[in-house]
Amino acid sequence: MRITFRGAAREVTGSCHVIEVAGRTIVLDAGLFQGRRAEVHHKNQQLPVDVGSIDAIILSHAHIDHAGRLPYLVRNGYRGPVYSTEATRDLCRVMLADSAHIQEKDAEFLARHQRAHPEPLYDRGDVERTMGQIRGTGYGTWFTAAPGVRALFLDAGHILGSASVVLEWREGASVRRLAFSGDIGRKGLAIIRDPVPPENVDAVLMESTYGGRLHPPAADARRMLGAFIAETAARGGKVLIPAFAVGRTQEIIYGINGLVRDGLIPNIPVVVDSPLAIEATGVFMRHAELFDSTEPLVRAFGGNPAGVLQNHLVSYAQTVEESKEAMNRRGPMVVIAASGMAESGRILHHLLHGASDPRNTILIVGFQAEHTLGRRIVERRRFIKVYGEEVELRAQVGVLNGYSAHADSAGLIAWHEAVRRTSPRYRRTWLVHGEPDAQEALRAALERLHALVSCPAGGEVDVLEA
Repeated sequence: MRITFRGAAREVTGSCHVIEVAGRTIVLDAGLFQGRRAEVHHKNQQLPVDVGSIDAIILSHAHIDHAGRLPYLVRNGYRGPVYSTEATRDLCRVMLADSAHIQEKDAEFLARHQRAHPEPLYDRGDVERTMGQIRGTGYGTWFTAAPGVRALFLDAGHILGSASVVLEWREGASVRRLAFSGDIGRKGLAIIRDPVPPENVDAVLMESTYGGRLHPPAADARRMLGAFIAETAARGGKVLIPAFAVGRTQEIIYGINGLVRDGLIPNIPVVVDSPLAIEATGVFMRHAELFDSTEPLVRAFGGNPAGVLQNHLVSYAQTVEESKEAMNRRGPMVVIAASGMAESGRILHHLLHGASDPRNTILIVGFQAEHTLGRRIVERRRFIKVYGEEVELRAQVGVLNGYSAHADSAGLIAWHEAVRRTSPRYRRTWLVHGEPDAQEALRAALERLHALVSCPAGGEVDVLEA
């Protein structure tokens, strides 16, 4: 087996790994790079491999840094199958269309302001063609990815429909298996079920996002969420939350509803200002069979969290007019808007108008990659650039790592050791989807447990020897 690391290698975004095995070429993920506009646009234009050589693409989940370049591959001639879970397929329909829309609007905005702008990587027509190539399947059922190569999806516990992937092929008389972790979730996430580690594998391709960090307990995150909202409401300000439309938005709504129910925060308006989050919530409703029925609020609503996600506390700003009304509204409120790293979407308009107001709080509830606006907010830069304008950052900044949908270092180590315990043929591990410090910390921890671990760079090629 030969593997080429084309993205999320010594970095977090742009997940893409090219597997050559049994005479076939399988691409694991086709994610969008995120960060500085000029730099990432150039990287996103680089095809990971000649599209004519690809036999199949397999997606771990629908987040844009894992699926966002699919329409670009299709635009450049890929006509083969794309395999995912059924929920991932349904989420891709809304997320990829949103990605195309954002690219088009971003280019239009910059053109109106007479600034240089890159052409969109793809349009909504490319997304529709892509959707015709995605084949959804369930967890725990082997399927033929390409002649001579089988694949299996296991619940990764990260977002709705997220999967770890097991590839299986024959080398002579031997059966070989590669596990690709995808993004590994935390145990005990609201709505989402716990991750299921693969078994009986020869090698592991594993994410390492939080390889050097421990998350605070979930109870601490809930307490801090309540404190930030209560303190900001007392100042008469807004809580602006850049949040991924899939998973994080629903989890934050879940948390706010619980805090209000328990009398820990005032009953103030909560506006979800994201058409994508609204459509994603519809996908959640269609896949209620995937919800974690052990979660208290899910259980309280009979296994269907519709009552948590759609009630008198929460309003959804579907139109531009509704978004502007939320932006101009005075008084305490919570605004949840995409994108999660504040690189695009309606959150930019809220930051443009609200980041300079000291009554407000910008609440970061997820990982922020290097060179993103979200990372600059976390670093509390004195000025941030939004739509090309310098904005003084006078709002309070809060960071809640406890709401991460990624396993922390302890969770990653536990997942890896669970795989090794059930894999007598285990040989080695490659770490991807992590910044260098996180990867080195996780590698050291796994090597202390006698695993063979490497951290490949972008473009590097390696093999799993027979």
